[in-house]
Amino acid sequence: ILTSLEKLEVAPPSPGQLRHVFFHNALPFVGFGFLDNAIMIAAGTQIELSIGVVLGISTMAGAALGNLVSDLAGLGLAGYVEALASRLGLSIPDLTPKQADMWQTRLSAHLGKAIGVTIGCILGMFPLLFFGDDEEKLEEKN
Repeated sequence: ILTSLEKLEVAPPSPGQLRHVFFHNALPFVGFGFLDNAIMIAAGTQIELSIGVVLGISTMAGAALGNLVSDLAGLGLAGYVEALASRLGLSIPDLTPKQADMWQTRLSAHLGKAIGVTIGCILGMFPLLFFGDDEEKLEEKN
């Protein structure tokens, strides 16, 4: 009876499989984080410098509206980010359903998403390099 129970147990994913799960989840989230932050910064800044000046809204209100624009754009761009990730040869990890549901696999997937979106958000801050002059002009007007 013990030998048949041992056969029912599934081996946990190998370190290579867990790396595959990590990168499979991280790469699309680099794209999501990049687009989200870049669009939010660009839209928030433009909203603050245009509508914000006319309506007298705060910087945080401009940022919140920029986040709304970014979230709406993210809904439309999600399919394209996933398609690009699959075009880059990101295949689905070869795991059994039981292995896919193991804590190690879920942890690897969550870490991949978290680290991927962190890297993407940091890279997506690049519009800040172009907006220094506009913010100084806005402060001079006030």
